Amino acid sequence: MSSLSSSRWFCPVLALSLTGALAACAEAQEPSVAEQELVSEITIDGLGVFPESIASDAAGNIYVGSNPGVIYRAQAGSDIAEPWLQPDDENSPMSAFGVLADDARGLLWVCFNPSMGTEDGAPAIKAFDLASGALEASYPLATGEGPAMCNDITIAPDGAVFASEMLGGQIMKLAPGGEAFEVWAVDPEFATLDGISFAADGTLYANAIQRNTLLRIHREEDGSFARAEQVQTSRDIVTPDGLRPLPDGRMLQTEGEAGLVTVITFDADGSAIVTPIADGVDYASSVTPVGGRAYYPEGKLRFLFGPDAGKDPGAFVIRSVAIPEVQ
Repeated sequence: MSSLSSSRWFCPVLALSLTGALAACAEAQEPSVAEQELVSEITIDGLGVFPESIASDAAGNIYVGSNPGVIYRAQAGSDIAEPWLQPDDENSPMSAFGVLADDARGLLWVCFNPSMGTEDGAPAIKAFDLASGALEASYPLATGEGPAMCNDITIAPDGAVFASEMLGGQIMKLAPGGEAFEVWAVDPEFATLDGISFAADGTLYANAIQRNTLLRIHREEDGSFARAEQVQTSRDIVTPDGLRPLPDGRMLQTEGEAGLVTVITFDADGSAIVTPIADGVDYASSVTPVGGRAYYPEGKLRFLFGPDAGKDPGAFVIRSVAIPEVQ
């Protein structure tokens, strides 16, 4: 538990206890939002946002993390994502990376890391109340030796919380009722680990952004790590990033530098068909399903790094595309 002194950010460690009904993988439940309530495009009301991750809850509200650490929320049916959670002075400069709505516990999980280009602060995973925005728990990301970066979060069918750690190539786990994230698995395949998600059938998947790989992560019967396996894909994937489950067993994934949003369909032989459903995205870092549509922010990282750094990136927008039905 962190020792933050600000009353706004401090609270006791959250007790994680789930009944069998709540243990179902809430992340894989498609938000119950009527098609007519959806908007096709959402403008993020902020400057220098450079969004990294996006999530949605069962009500259809959309949450976006940002480089300055602000969490933006677009309420269901709104075309504006407004500032919802802002770090205080003690938590700056920190960037909000992975975000994940946990409807079973009424929480928003967020990965916080030192802002890009700085070494100030330490990475942590925080949980906020979905209704009020109040901080419910804070967990330092203690991975052992070396620097660490929390990239994304997923929830197992039994309620355990898993997080991808990029710099050390590790998967962290907070067991139900646990008080700290612990190293669950380390593997050479986890170098540059990014998106992580349990599919609807309970299988754990992750991707490695700089290795251009999609991984199926096998677990032993007792839930411990067994091995990581590269999934053979129908086309080469380039800088894979955000990974989110669909209730029908498929998954959504983005390819950052390729500017793609894709649907992944798994074959019986374990291979995967990767089908682009949106292209030309100005850096596709993440995606979330809401009511039959895939919502994805444009990261515009070319204005943060590279030849366009320092230029005005303009407005940051969350776009969407219809998710095709299973063929």
